Amino acid sequence: MIIEAERSCLLLVDFQGRLAPAISGAMETVAAARRLALAARLFGVPVIASEQNPQGLGPTIDSLRELPELVIAKTAFDASRQSELQDALDEDRDTVLIAGWEAHVCVMQTAFGLKMNGFAPVVVADAIGSRQPASKAAALDRLARHGVEIVTSEMVVFEWLQDCEHPRFKEALALIK
Repeated sequence: MIIEAERSCLLLVDFQGRLAPAISGAMETVAAARRLALAARLFGVPVIASEQNPQGLGPTIDSLRELPELVIAKTAFDASRQSELQDALDEDRDTVLIAGWEAHVCVMQTAFGLKMNGFAPVVVADAIGSRQPASKAAALDRLARHGVEIVTSEMVVFEWLQDCEHPRFKEALALIK
């Protein structure tokens, strides 16, 4: 499956400030998510964010806060259960790239929920994190065993580009370097 910009949507799951200190490799995952969100802007890919119990965990972290077009507050771990997300997703953009925290809870449950609802979830491995590295590894293994694509942020950017002749090539390449 090639990831096409015209068929993609980016979902940033629960990148919230109060979670950051507990997430293993938090800043690296945020950097990858930011790279993806900025690339999404270059290619016209919608960006949506979810916030788990924002009254308790606070808003999306500063470095990502201005990038989504829509932010959805939620209490369910599976963001796809939120009517606002269901309304925002477009059947023509059936590939939903997922970045976020925690990999073994909200990211995984959201990916499974999207898959059950007919979407093609794609989890971006370098843009997800958990408190424990073992939890992230177990989530990636389980997701892959259940048919969810696992990619990296760089893979996504190059698949969105498709060709070095793309008019946004230099801008996209600058995000990766």
